[in-house]
Amino acid sequence: MADDEEKKRKQAEIERKRAEVRARMEEASKAKKAKKGFMTPERKKKLRLLLRKKAAEELKKEQERKAAERRRIIEERCGKPKIIDDANEDELQSICKQYYNKIQDLEGSKYDLERIVRMKDIEISDLNSQVNDLRGKFVKPTLKKVSKYENKFAKLQKKAAEFNFRNQLKVVKKKEFTLEEEDKEPKKSEKAEWQKK
Repeated sequence: MADDEEKKRKQAEIERKRAEVRARMEEASKAKKAKKGFMTPERKKKLRLLLRKKAAEELKKEQERKAAERRRIIEERCGKPKIIDDANEDELQSICKQYYNKIQDLEGSKYDLERIVRMKDIEISDLNSQVNDLRGKFVKPTLKKVSKYENKFAKLQKKAAEFNFRNQLKVVKKKEFTLEEEDKEPKKSEKAEWQKK
């Protein structure tokens, strides 16, 4: 019986320690959850998915709206297509004249708009340069990469051309410096030995 009581006591001690450890673990997990706050990783993941879906829907709506706006502007500028299958020659000529006049108007307005854009660009660049002048900041121009060795080689070639050795040499016409073979050169009227045979 003493053994039974001792076993029960040890068992109770082990159970008590386990309960203590369990309680500590639960407290630690509660503390971690409290630190994380409202946004747990699962909630963050769901929120990201919802935001992506919403963004995709908005993008799709925006594309549809732009396409509808584009169709409306094209119809407004070009008009609805004319039916030319059943038209006779006079009607075709009038349709062509209408299209021609429409094209002229559109080209004129296009030219005007392009000119306005160019003028605005020039004005913007002038204002930017004025602002930079007032601030004291200057835009550094982009420099081209140049090989330093290539430049040195070109300078050496130029110097070599200026310092031409053949031009520096004096021409000597005295007979004492000529070779014997040059003295024995046959005259034009005389034939060489191999020509005689």
